Amino acid sequence: MKFYFAPLEGVTGYIYRNAHHAFFGQIGKYFTPFISPTSNNVFTSRELNDILPEHNEGLPVVPQILTNNSEHFIRTMDHLANLGYDEINLNLGCPSGTVVAKHKGSGFLAQKEQLDKFLEDIFSKSLIKISIKTRIGKDSPDEFYELIEIFNRYPLEELIIHPRIQTDFYRNNVNKTVFRDALALSKNPICYNGDIFNVNDYKELLEMFPSLDAVMLGRGLIGNPALIGQIKNNHAIDKQTIKAFHDSICAGYQQILSGDKNVLFKMKEIWFYMIHLFAESDKYLKKIRKANRLGDYELVISELFQELDIVET
Repeated sequence: MKFYFAPLEGVTGYIYRNAHHAFFGQIGKYFTPFISPTSNNVFTSRELNDILPEHNEGLPVVPQILTNNSEHFIRTMDHLANLGYDEINLNLGCPSGTVVAKHKGSGFLAQKEQLDKFLEDIFSKSLIKISIKTRIGKDSPDEFYELIEIFNRYPLEELIIHPRIQTDFYRNNVNKTVFRDALALSKNPICYNGDIFNVNDYKELLEMFPSLDAVMLGRGLIGNPALIGQIKNNHAIDKQTIKAFHDSICAGYQQILSGDKNVLFKMKEIWFYMIHLFAESDKYLKKIRKANRLGDYELVISELFQELDIVET
């Protein structure tokens, strides 16, 4: 099985990726938070820092692009190829209202003729591999059956499917009926993405789809960064390793961000997911959220790791 780490804006940047790779590893591909190209032909400073080769040494990284403009995609792809990347991922999955309103992300799925023309343009100019991360439609799962016909016209490196529609956001159950059809209908390799939060979720997925050979995890892996080790080797979660992982991220942000506020904003985003590793942690989450100085925050974290136990899953 190949395991991929899904991108999450504001969380899984290069500081986080490097720490995860160092302490846990076992990831086949780390996908970057999306790059959103514009007509000005330059990366933002955040985008550039995230994809610089020197910030990703030894990591299997795939940059992700969010756009519905083929010229912007091709130009950005060429820049990324010049930096040494050999695969680019197209984001057709983001359900954000502001993204969808611009007919990007999963909003692009509703414009099938334009999407087909877009894919024709980028594949005609591509010198590197292109994968797609998609939802199964914008408003209805039935949309997928026309979408898969479009995807099948192009030599995708991989089709990563989150089996929800845009209007589901992250609510409602994933649609495993449509995903089963995708496995049967796709001419391209398929990767599953969605709602794998623990070992049992993974086992149930494999029972349903025993031929599956690639899985992408996102929120579940941020919540439990040791999850792949649990799945592959039945490793117990080691609290000291989690603490060292946390400390590495926090130190990394202190090196690149100015002021306690900016560092704490980043760390609080991570704890939104990771707090669920610990039993009876509600009061600590409140303390983390209230912390306005790094010293206060570090004291709370020290107490948390000393006093709380990891939840057994």
